[in-house]
Amino acid sequence: MKLVIAVVQGKDVDRLLSALGAERFQATQVSSAGGFLRESNVTLLIGIEDESVPRVREVIKDNCHSRTHFVNPLMPIVEPGEAMSATPVEVPVGGATVFVVDVQRFERFQIEAGTREQLRGV
Repeated sequence: MKLVIAVVQGKDVDRLLSALGAERFQATQVSSAGGFLRESNVTLLIGIEDESVPRVREVIKDNCHSRTHFVNPLMPIVEPGEAMSATPVEVPVGGATVFVVDVQRFERFQIEAGTREQLRGV
């Protein structure tokens, strides 16, 4: 059993979740933020059998695309009266960062449909 931890850009997550669902892979979505540009990203936790790892990696690779952004570099300190113009710099963003770790134990707890209605009455 493996746990795939995929950190993907927020712009790619809906497409990726649809593609994973079409392949019958379930994922838990955890919103996160960070990185150089402070862009929104999402961490997906995907519990799978060992033999499914190559297919999950392929689905992630096919649905998480790199793109470029232009950012203004930090302005250097200049003497009063000097003009400084910073040229925007093109930086790559997106894609995915994927970790695959061994899982010793995996349990799924689900409430049966009839039990849910009984719990509401409590």
